[in-house]
Amino acid sequence: MSWAGPGVICVFSHSGRRRTADVVGMAAAGGGGGGGGGAKAAVAEQIAQAVRSTSNLLQLMEQSSPAQVHLAKLPKNLLAKASFAQNTEQVLHQLPQVISSLDAYMDRSLQSASQIKTVTQLLSNMENTQLRSILPSSQMRKDTKNTEHEELRVE
Repeated sequence: MSWAGPGVICVFSHSGRRRTADVVGMAAAGGGGGGGGGAKAAVAEQIAQAVRSTSNLLQLMEQSSPAQVHLAKLPKNLLAKASFAQNTEQVLHQLPQVISSLDAYMDRSLQSASQIKTVTQLLSNMENTQLRSILPSSQMRKDTKNTEHEELRVE
């Protein structure tokens, strides 16, 4: 049986003895993110808190549980994975800039696509004008009918 309160996890063994383990809380680790880090720092701290809490709980369960064989299969050193929480904070910090850059890139791409279509139409008109001057009028009508049904594709 276990009980979790703010900052403390209590585990009761089968013999009824109570064991407690302090969990480093957000307040002890820096006041929950302060003003500068905002939500990103709070999320990263909550992830780190969850990792520490889970690690402490696993250690207590390994000491008091009859199912130690199953617990041994769980990650041995969960605290070593706490660096992932820091990496998550860095990714969350960079995410708005990445989204903004992708948005600007998409805008430029869409503008380029319309410009490419305009250039393609101009080139087609120039080609038709040159063909008119070279080919006899009967041949030109035939070629024009054939090209009217074709689509230009830009890839």
